[in-house]
Amino acid sequence: MLTALFTTCEAILVEDISNQRVEILAPAEGTQLATGTITLNWQTLSNANSYHVQIATPGFTNATQILLDTTVTENRTSIALTTGTYQWRVRASNTAYATEYTTINFSVN
Repeated sequence: MLTALFTTCEAILVEDISNQRVEILAPAEGTQLATGTITLNWQTLSNANSYHVQIATPGFTNATQILLDTTVTENRTSIALTTGTYQWRVRASNTAYATEYTTINFSVN
């Protein structure tokens, strides 16, 4: 008896998004917001599966506190913030590649 085994190879192509940039929608650079729940949102990026979002005070280079460090699959997340100066950033990723962070400064009064 002769048995033939056939295997198939499927090429899984993952789009290189590393040269793309996530466009932040809100809060925009220099925005002053009221104390309370702040919604961060950005434009979705084609071929991205998730977004890494961080918030630091007063900023990432001299952070006294990282208030948010999360990965989400949607193009928004929310956090309650008190009075202060903040920086937030987001980057997109897929199974093989990630963009650079897009960083924005804002304040809460």
